[in-house]
Amino acid sequence: MTGSAGRQPVIAGLGMTGLGKVYGRTAGQFAADAVRAAVADAGLKLSDVDGILANSGMSGDVDIWTLQQELQVRDLRLLTEMQAFGSSAGSMLAYASMAVQSGMADTVVCVFADAPRQPDKGSVAAAYTWRRKPTGFEGLLGASGLTSVNAMYAQAARRHMNTYGTTSEQLGAIAVAQREWAARNPLAQLREPITLADHQASRMIADPLRLLDCCLVSNGGIAVLVTSADRAADLRQPPVNVLGFAQCHPNYPAARGSEFGLVSGAAQAGPAALKMAGLSISDVDVVELYDCYTFTVLITLEDYGFCAKGEGGEFVASGALAPGGTLPVNTGGGQLSAYYMWGMTPLSEAVIQARGHGGERQAPRNDVVLVSGNGGILAHHSTVVLSPNSLD
Repeated sequence: MTGSAGRQPVIAGLGMTGLGKVYGRTAGQFAADAVRAAVADAGLKLSDVDGILANSGMSGDVDIWTLQQELQVRDLRLLTEMQAFGSSAGSMLAYASMAVQSGMADTVVCVFADAPRQPDKGSVAAAYTWRRKPTGFEGLLGASGLTSVNAMYAQAARRHMNTYGTTSEQLGAIAVAQREWAARNPLAQLREPITLADHQASRMIADPLRLLDCCLVSNGGIAVLVTSADRAADLRQPPVNVLGFAQCHPNYPAARGSEFGLVSGAAQAGPAALKMAGLSISDVDVVELYDCYTFTVLITLEDYGFCAKGEGGEFVASGALAPGGTLPVNTGGGQLSAYYMWGMTPLSEAVIQARGHGGERQAPRNDVVLVSGNGGILAHHSTVVLSPNSLD
């Protein structure tokens, strides 16, 4: 980002509640706890916060009025709810960064929280479904039973397979690599190693997506605190510089010629964010990708340019994404094995990596961390470029 070096936006606080099968708290309570944790992590007080941006998943159970009352923060200069589904975390971070850069606000907290899981229901019952009333072409899809998010992503994955020869085993390589990272993350829900054979033996959810191709369903909240580089210099944690960001919302037509399943919003948002940062894809050390499904990882890697279009299957099957590979991807286990907090899952791990706080899972180089968010059925995309180093 250009502008005053002193007002360079940085992430100075990270707050994470209990994540996963955590019951007895509402989404709003998770959100308030995450905000408090991010503020404390930065070494600040709630009275220092003058902006809050909130995203509450599909439930919508985090509203800004109740959140402000719960936190008892007054005279905020920025307060709003943002919704771009899984790309919301990157969008909130961009908005907060622009607010800090312009002087609109000095200390902005971005928070996501949700609580879809219930102790008496399985994860499938808690999973998100297509909630709007289908009309037109979507009405035909509804009549055929193609109404769930799982089914729609399966359609995208199948189209990629039919076009480029991508295989289920190649998708499985992503799940195996991320579980290997999760084994090194004490916060991950699933840490038991898996093999490609385990992936292939897992039950089919929506052909071609198997159980181990699909993300977890989790309760909890995560927040990041954004302030200026000058302010962060005296705070508790090493600052993580926000160097670039961008969005893309493809709006695929339901007609012949659509690129649905073949090209995602990463193809536009990735280069734009890197251009803002003054960097190229070859400069990236660590990649934290939105992984609602293994397929989402594969298509995003292609569209960012880590491999050629249609060669994602071979790339992920090479072992490049796993610990010791050439490109550390989803180093905390991601949403497939760690926790599912929409775009805050990759963003929180990116902050941990940029700070050098990854412990056993710390990537060997962390100068440039690329973060993606994906919303809807490949309908929304955000990209953020982070670094422990400033642009100076």
